[in-house]
Order: sequence, then C-alpha cells, then structure tokens
Amino acid sequence: MIEDRSPRLAVFIDGDNVSAAYAEVILEEIASFGEISLRRIYGDFSSTRLNKWSENQVKFGIVAQHVPSTTTGKNASDIALVIDAIDQLHSGLYDGFFIVSSDGDYTRLAHRIREEGIHVYGIGEQKTPEAFRMACKRFIYIENLLPRPKISKAKSEEKGADLNFAYNRIRTAVRAVSDEKEEAHLSQIVQELSKRYPDFDPRSFGKKRLLDLIEEINKFKIIKRGNAVFIQEAKKLNEQKTTRIHAACPARSG
Repeated sequence: MIEDRSPRLAVFIDGDNVSAAYAEVILEEIASFGEISLRRIYGDFSSTRLNKWSENQVKFGIVAQHVPSTTTGKNASDIALVIDAIDQLHSGLYDGFFIVSSDGDYTRLAHRIREEGIHVYGIGEQKTPEAFRMACKRFIYIENLLPRPKISKAKSEEKGADLNFAYNRIRTAVRAVSDEKEEAHLSQIVQELSKRYPDFDPRSFGKKRLLDLIEEINKFKIIKRGNAVFIQEAKKLNEQKTTRIHAACPARSG
C-alpha cells in the first residue's frame, strides 16, 4: 500500500547571510510545500550578530549548528551547511531540500542535489546571484514574502516595464506548451515557467496568482471550460479571426 503523505523537507539556513526578521515568513512559505522534517541554522553563535536567531530557535523549532569562525575572511558555516546537506541527501529521507541564503557559493550544492533527482529550492533576497537562482528547481525572493509598499506615481512606468518583462516570459511558456488549437492549459504554463525560469513568481509583479497577472497584462485570451483554464495569445486569436474571414470571403476572379 502506497503511503499518502506530504513531502518531507529538509531546511538549511545560512544564519550569517539571512536576517532573523524574516524567519516566520520564510518558514510559513516552506510549510506550503510540505512537512518540514529537518530545520537547521548555521553560524557563529558566539557573535552578537546572531542574537536574534538565538532568540527564535525555540519559537520556530530550529536546531542551531554552532560553527566558530576560526579564520578571518573565511565562512566556516558555509562548509558545515554543505557537508550536512550532502549527508542528509545520502540518507534518502527527504523529498526536497530548501537552502535559505543569498550566497552564490551554494550553486554547486544545488546542482549536486538535483543530480540525485531530488527537488531543491532556494530562498533569498533579490541580490542573489543568477547562477544560484537558476540552479534551483524554484527560487523564492524574500521580498515577495513581505508586505508590499504602495506603488507611487513615480513608479508607474517601472511597473509597465515589469509587466512587459512578465508578458515575454509567459508568452514563451504559452508557446512551448500550446496544443493544436494554440491554447495552453494554465497548469502546464505554471510548470513550464518554473522549468524555464525558477525565480519567476507572480508576487514579483504584485499578484498572488499567475492568472491574476495574466489578466493584468491584458494581452492574452482566457478561456474557461468547466474547472479548466486555457490561455491563448491575443495575436494568435486575431490571426485565427483573419483566417476565418478570408475563408468566408474568397477573392473573386476578374
């Protein structure tokens, strides 16, 4: 009998790189993916910089891995995190790994975990190097987990540019998974976006759901059939209309 359970997740937090102020929203986000079976944080806890993390250990059930800084300019906690992650990878106990850091040094670790066929997710700030973001199955920006400030008039043009950026990525995904009717199922678009652009997130554009973002862009046709939602490029729709008009009104010979 196959056991029906939530994915078991292992969480590794770089305490020297991530603020304790984000602890609650980060763990809430991870919990939406499955059961957090292991949660560890790495850093030099003799330093006052990690006082807030020390205060949050009990509250969030995080196990602290104290790694003294023995050499100036070297981060021993990074190495400890990597070693532990590889040990847990070989244990075979976990369905997914979360690396919480904005440090690009974890890029190779992310690749190594994925090579074993295990999902690896990253959570960090928007300053995170692209190499690390792209190495993850999905990368989540901490900024998207925080309350969004009100958009001022001065940022209206910037928002338009962001929507155009989102449109180009969604259009690429739609074209990749469209059927013979040139329609794409919404769930397939979500999967394609995640595969092509691990850091793509509707929340980066002020929307909770992809469908809300597509409606905001207003360059796609949304087709609903029962509970299923399909997306079609507006340009493709116009081309189909033109084809039907030409078919209905064939050119007359002189």
